[in-house]
This record gives sequence, structure tokens and C-alpha cells, in this order.
Amino acid sequence: MNHPWAEAARALSDNKLVVLPTDTIYGLAAKALSPLAIAKLNQAKGNRTNKPYIIAIASINQLQIFQTKLSTTQQDYLRQVWPGPTSVILTCPSSTCPYLHHGKNTLAFRLPTFKPLIDLIEQVGPLAIPSSNPSGAKSATSIAEAVSYFGPEVAVYVKADQEPLAGKPSTLIDLTTNPPTIIRP
Repeated sequence: MNHPWAEAARALSDNKLVVLPTDTIYGLAAKALSPLAIAKLNQAKGNRTNKPYIIAIASINQLQIFQTKLSTTQQDYLRQVWPGPTSVILTCPSSTCPYLHHGKNTLAFRLPTFKPLIDLIEQVGPLAIPSSNPSGAKSATSIAEAVSYFGPEVAVYVKADQEPLAGKPSTLIDLTTNPPTIIRP
């Protein structure tokens, strides 16, 4: 890992927030398995506690951490769309990470294609990575814009190789329904 990514790994391991590029947009990252880090993320996003975050994972095996159970159909679908810009909602037991699912017993997951991000997740564990903006504001397309939103609330800002980073957020599909439901195209 190059220097900014190593700094990001240290900060995330210390339950701090990081703005970083993903394969779609800049994200505001927090360690998903840390209630403290998620509380900081909620505060930075504007006390958002009603809507679960998308969790970025480094491999399909990391779903086991969240005790998700996949049907054969769901497994086949994930093999088709992952890695890539598709997030999926899966059932999560109520006892697993209630600070993440807020009683909804579902979580959204994504397996990105961006190698530095995958390496980071392998090092520090799954990450909650919503878009890099306070709730209601437009997503930051540059580090300068992210700094204007979050300032010192964020410990490390990792700049993309090229800016503006203005991709669209991932497609979001609910795999808990039959047939699956497209939530965000």
C-alpha cells in the first residue's frame, strides 16, 4: 500500500473516519465492526441513524462475519455482479450488528473492483462507506469539497489519481424479496 492508504488503514483501525476514492465515488469510510466508528459516521453524516449504510467487503466470504445466509440463487447472482458497482440487501440476524441495521435485520453489501480499497478492507475489515457528504448535500467530487464538508472530523483524506471523481453511486438491489427489487438503478 502506498503512503495515504497506509495512513487510512491506521486511522480506520483507530476507529477514525477516512474519505477515500472507491470505484464509483468518494466515500466516507468507517470500520463496520466498530460501534464507536459508526457513531462517528452517523454524526458526520448529520445524525443519520434511520438508514443503514452499505458495507464494502473484500470477498464474498466476509459475508459470514455478518451471519448472512445465502440461497443458491443469491450466490449465483452475486457471482454474476461482483466485484462491481452493485450493492445488494441481504438478511442479517437481529443480534448481528444492530448498530448497523437499526432493527431492520437487513444490511447492504458491495464487493468493489478498486484494488487499493480491497487491499484496505483485507487489512482492516469490512467498511461502512456512504457517499462523502452530509445527508442532503451533494456528494463530494474532490478532496477539497470533502474537506469543506467534514474538516477535522475526518482523520485522513485519500485523493483519487484523477479528480473530479464524479461517478454515480452503486446500483442497489434488494435480494430479500422475490423477485429481487431494484431500489436504486
